[in-house]
Amino acid sequence: MHHLNFLRARTALGRAIALAAFAASLPTQVLQAADHAHGLAAAQAAVKAMTTPSGVAASLFAAEPMVVNPADMDVDQRGRVWVTEGANYRSTFQKWGVLRPEGDRIQILEDTDGDGIADRAKTFYQDLSINTALGICVLGNRVIVSSAPGVFILTDTDGDDVADQRELLFSCDPKQADHDHAMHAFVFGPDGKLYFNYGNAGGYLRQPPASLKKLPLHGKLDLAELARGEFVKDIDGREVTAQGKPYRQGMAFRCNLDGSQLEVIGHNFRNNYEVAVDSYGTVWQPDNDDDGNQGVRINYVMEGGNYGYTDELTGAGWGQKRTGWEKEIPRRHWHLNDPGVVPNLLLTGAGSPTGMAFYEGDLLPAAFRGQPIHCDAGPRVVRAYPATAKGAGYEATIENLLTTQDSWFRPSDVAVGPDGSLYVADWNDAGVGGHYMADQSVETMTGRVIRLAPPGQRPVVPALDLKTPAGAVAALKSPNRATYYLAWTAVQKFGPAAAPALGKLWHSKTAPAHHRARALQALTRLAGKSETGIAEGLLDANPNLRITAYRIARDLNHHVLAHAQKLALDPNPAVRREVAVSLRRLNAPEIPQLWSQLARQYDGSDRWYLEALGIGAGAQWDACLGAYLGAIKNDLSAPGAADIVWRSRSKATPALLVKLVTAPGLSTDQKDHYMRAFDFLSGKEKEAALEELALAQLNAK
Repeated sequence: MHHLNFLRARTALGRAIALAAFAASLPTQVLQAADHAHGLAAAQAAVKAMTTPSGVAASLFAAEPMVVNPADMDVDQRGRVWVTEGANYRSTFQKWGVLRPEGDRIQILEDTDGDGIADRAKTFYQDLSINTALGICVLGNRVIVSSAPGVFILTDTDGDDVADQRELLFSCDPKQADHDHAMHAFVFGPDGKLYFNYGNAGGYLRQPPASLKKLPLHGKLDLAELARGEFVKDIDGREVTAQGKPYRQGMAFRCNLDGSQLEVIGHNFRNNYEVAVDSYGTVWQPDNDDDGNQGVRINYVMEGGNYGYTDELTGAGWGQKRTGWEKEIPRRHWHLNDPGVVPNLLLTGAGSPTGMAFYEGDLLPAAFRGQPIHCDAGPRVVRAYPATAKGAGYEATIENLLTTQDSWFRPSDVAVGPDGSLYVADWNDAGVGGHYMADQSVETMTGRVIRLAPPGQRPVVPALDLKTPAGAVAALKSPNRATYYLAWTAVQKFGPAAAPALGKLWHSKTAPAHHRARALQALTRLAGKSETGIAEGLLDANPNLRITAYRIARDLNHHVLAHAQKLALDPNPAVRREVAVSLRRLNAPEIPQLWSQLARQYDGSDRWYLEALGIGAGAQWDACLGAYLGAIKNDLSAPGAADIVWRSRSKATPALLVKLVTAPGLSTDQKDHYMRAFDFLSGKEKEAALEELALAQLNAK
């Protein structure tokens, strides 16, 4: 969860004052909790009062006491809803301490008679180590639970729906163990990898020491022993810490199922709550601002991107005065005028963003298909963000899916069922986050799960055949992630025997593009099938499938440079974006000229493309910028050239900035724009350029 709606002050002092005022109101809040109706009838009445768009109806799936304070959720292949609870929410911050001494639960909620209402609840696991776990990911009999500082793998080895084995996958900073801004949920991606994130309290990732890899089934982590684990190193050999070398603040990650080959996809978020991944491998997530600044945002996470919560080099906060800062606080909050910051997809104002899923079902109306679906617990709304391609990035609008006037509705997560219905977890409290909750009694504590589907549409669990290659490939099309994981695993076990069915889906002229993408993802990872599959994907008419094929080639290290050279002149800027960001990991003499070729296609107006170029240049700025300047004959009036210089980090950059900033006719804002770029440079070239600039200003006087 996130900070309370009341805590919207812009400064630390303002927040302290607001918190003090809120603390003075606690008896009123507790009285509200005592008066708040709870139980099945009250929950049903609350759901009836909710508003949905045409073609969508809300119904109650589960309520207290079956489930209370649902923090995160997943839906398995049988349509059962798995929920982490938060009865002990932030117990280390509270005067009342632990409300449930046995620890919080993971509940499996099941509708056994198909009437749309859960009639069975089973506790999969209960322990103080998972108090208000902010992530759950069901992968067959293994369940990944994110409960800072630990990421646990709980395994049901005997099929009785009760965990009987516990392992530790990762850990983050234990000083922030009981904090909303730490470890969040994992999701299985279309490439067979895990995607996850943590907020700005995560601090770092550690591998568990040998003594903690396999744990007793119950009990808290030994924090001193935990600190003996080594820092995780990403695939570039860099320690995953938030110390600015180079990563800062919240981060988004990708790794193999066993935690190996970890990548930092993006960094410098504040509290990026949950990632969502589409079938092409594109990553989306929400991020919370420092409360009160109207800066809650939705991001497309461009690989390798810095997302600007703090100064990239110094770590300074967004409120610290800087040259050329943004006039609007929501933009200033994310350093959007700084070179090296990836733009936001959308600013949504004030809020407390929580869970997100990418909807690839066909049960809901068309407006919600192929879109990220998101819960914002502050304004009490579940939304879609219909995104369309724009240049090398996207633009999006807001489409409300579930709203209500009920001040206790606090949507915390959303997940997709096997039939394409949506399930929404409702924490159900007078406030949201801020290390406080109004309802402080387990006996009266509330919590609901709501199902969204067409009116009158009862839940259906499609038949699942994983015993044949054709059945497994058919299951790959499921909108439900748990089903997709089982199908992917089955297909890989079948190996080449699954190739005919995968090829049929991949070559289909009528299948949706995201189904074809899933087929390509699986097909190219079968022995002997990568060469042809990648080649066909790179020639597909759909740019998303060309992007998918190139991402697969990179993952498999399959002739990446050759493919990059072919795609460098692709007519679609998003495809060229993928080539650009990939160059940072390629070490070949052809890279500067290839980068120059991509840079010459920058039109001067697409910030997504510009930042992709910046990411791609990486440690080769001198050679890349040199090749580009040679190609344009050092003409800084060429389309986009001034922007490329502004974004560059070359030894030649300072002298070029002097030329730009001293050009006649510039406004003060334009001069500040170029001057800000000096802050990201260093060395004798910068010092000489600033001296030249100072002399020019003196002579002008």
